[in-house]
Amino acid sequence: MAPVLLDTLPPGTVVADHGYDSLALVERVAARGGKAHIPTQSRVRLQRSVPPDLYRRRNLIERFFCKLKQFRRIATRFEKHAANFLAAVALASARIWLRSIESAL
Repeated sequence: MAPVLLDTLPPGTVVADHGYDSLALVERVAARGGKAHIPTQSRVRLQRSVPPDLYRRRNLIERFFCKLKQFRRIATRFEKHAANFLAAVALASARIWLRSIESAL
């Protein structure tokens, strides 16, 4: 599904995990005018380098999705209509955001 997703997004910087280490995927991003920051797996002879600070910021997004999946309605896709599901994701996201602000005060 990654190539289909990349074709629908505007070209830009793509940061992904080791699981998406595919030369075809990196070339597809480059052909669309973007830059792929995907580290290679340890078994690959020619290693690509990824800026550590950029790769570290990817972790923030992954942790957000883990928090989002703690909401049962989101994790089980309880809402079958796309508009209702998007509204549930927006409400859960706002709740996560409010919790982070509340804990910072």
